[in-house]
Amino acid sequence: MIEKKNIQEISNKVREIAENSPISDIEDNINALLQGAFTKMGLINREEFDIQTQVLKRTRLKLEALEKKLSDLNTKPNK
Repeated sequence: MIEKKNIQEISNKVREIAENSPISDIEDNINALLQGAFTKMGLINREEFDIQTQVLKRTRLKLEALEKKLSDLNTKPNK
């Protein structure tokens, strides 16, 4: 059975190799490439989607309130 010390040592060596390799640069480049592609396609992240959904809900409520006011004004008798 492998001792915990050996596992930790292997883990540290892998981490050290990854930090000193171009893997992180490649990852950054891939992330930038994907972000650019998503932007071109008009995709947004979940946070932005949720914010826009809330804005739309508030706008819909305001519109319904204005429609009700307009309806009330049209049904009142003229003096």
